[in-house]
Amino acid sequence: MMANTGRAFGWVLTVGLSMLAAGYPPTEVHGADDPVTIAKSEEYFPDTPGSRWSYRGQISEGPLQMVELKFFTNVSTVSGTKTINGAKVTVFHDTNPGNHGPSDSFYRRDAAGIVYYGSEPGTPLEEQITPYQIFRFPLTIPSSFQQFDRAGLDFGTDMDRDGTDEKVDAQGWSTVIGRESITVPAGTFQNAIKVEARMKMRIHLSGSSRTITGSDVMTAWFAKDVGLVKYSERQELAAVKDDRGVVTEITEELEEHDVKPR
Repeated sequence: MMANTGRAFGWVLTVGLSMLAAGYPPTEVHGADDPVTIAKSEEYFPDTPGSRWSYRGQISEGPLQMVELKFFTNVSTVSGTKTINGAKVTVFHDTNPGNHGPSDSFYRRDAAGIVYYGSEPGTPLEEQITPYQIFRFPLTIPSSFQQFDRAGLDFGTDMDRDGTDEKVDAQGWSTVIGRESITVPAGTFQNAIKVEARMKMRIHLSGSSRTITGSDVMTAWFAKDVGLVKYSERQELAAVKDDRGVVTEITEELEEHDVKPR
């Protein structure tokens, strides 16, 4: 996913897996009788070094009955390339994605699509499931595919406070829904590609036989020759003991952009 999409679609992993993680079956998509193929799909995910996107965001989080609303800004920049396990990846630096502070995220784009290689700082869970594909080229409207399906992973967090980190089962799907007009502070973008990632996990508490769930649903819009113009995300984490579950909703909208020529 480029330009911010690591949090927007590591569909969610840079931010989301720190709380939740991964997927249930894809949303049913409806469209024309004949699928539409986007011939030059890469034009919706520019990654030229020096390109820059500025976003305005808001986040509401807290127990179900007590939600706190915050506003933030985030600037995403293509800062260069690096090699991860022999693969050359593009580095996106975000100053404050999802109001979680600075991070770098890594993507490899080729004729087959875009593969997410994780982030720094990352999470123990993210490290166990990356790399994985987030888009397949050419994009087809509508279409869906499963990104990952892993069981028995180390969650990296002791949620029930018994001294042992929990185990988790995680799955994830990516869905291309359609094209539509989207208006954000940077303007109105026609025929933006609308995509959705649905993720969910089953967390097995080590101190009991209980299993709790976490889910993350993200919708994002990508414009040709611009990249990510908006994303909206909802994360839910069920109550562990007698506390209340946690819900987080995040939105970021493009304010300005400077995409360098390819």
